Amino acid sequence: MNKELSYLAIGDSYTIGEAVEQVESFPYQLVELLRKKGVRVANTKVIAKTGWTTDELALAIEQENISQTFDLVTLLIGVNNQYRGYSAENYRIEFKQLLHSAIAFANEKSNNVYVLAIPDWAYTNFAKKSDRDLSKISQEIDAFNEINCYETAMCGATYIDITPISRRANQDVSLIALDELHPSGKMYAEWAKLLAEQIIRA
Repeated sequence: MNKELSYLAIGDSYTIGEAVEQVESFPYQLVELLRKKGVRVANTKVIAKTGWTTDELALAIEQENISQTFDLVTLLIGVNNQYRGYSAENYRIEFKQLLHSAIAFANEKSNNVYVLAIPDWAYTNFAKKSDRDLSKISQEIDAFNEINCYETAMCGATYIDITPISRRANQDVSLIALDELHPSGKMYAEWAKLLAEQIIRA
């Protein structure tokens, strides 16, 4: 492949890699994996910030006023909607809008859009030390993921279910960063591997 692919990653703390070095975040690890496979990828453009909900991400995208399109787009958003107690119905509406934005950024090629499931933070020490109902967190994450999985399929984009990986943090604390909440570089590496496999296959 001679063409250098352009890549846009949009999301929240899970996309920027809160609590780890930038090179350990999944977008940057993904680019390195693709390069090792002979797929040339330009520097990644990231629109993401810790704490963002769907509406905040949508506003940020609007303010970026991006006119270019990209060969590869990843979208991961929703955990802060769940954390703040926003409804699943509201999430569906705003997630669909973001997904359509992602597809537009991919020049209307939905097969170049990859949606990652929301990780389950109930399995972190941060959650265990909080006064939250851990089973309720997981149930709500599952409900949100049912929505984003369905909407992704309806649009013809690719869904990457990384939630099971996040739930292994109970047995393997090395999957969580030092802040006891966000993924470590080790977990992000597993996400990047799943993504790279799908992209290479496509």
